[in-house]
Amino acid sequence: MSKAFKSIKAGLTEALAHAKGKQVKVRMHYPQAIDVKAIRAKVGMTQTEFASSFGISVGTLRHWERGDREPHGPARVLLHVVSKQPKAVLSALSA
Repeated sequence: MSKAFKSIKAGLTEALAHAKGKQVKVRMHYPQAIDVKAIRAKVGMTQTEFASSFGISVGTLRHWERGDREPHGPARVLLHVVSKQPKAVLSALSA
């Protein structure tokens, strides 16, 4: 077996043990909380404007802002980028 295969196998074995509640040395990574309402306020848009500009339904945006749901995957990434560089994202989307 290759070194890479052994490493992957060991990781999977530890993950299965952890899932079964056994004590193993694991690192848990939790995504940083995202405040969608604060991001929208920073950009200075209404819910309708924000949702329309970034391809999000208004209903989904409202759920995120109330905390009923959290953005995942690409939406989460988009929101992080919007929070850092809103003008660049808006410029890229309007091109």
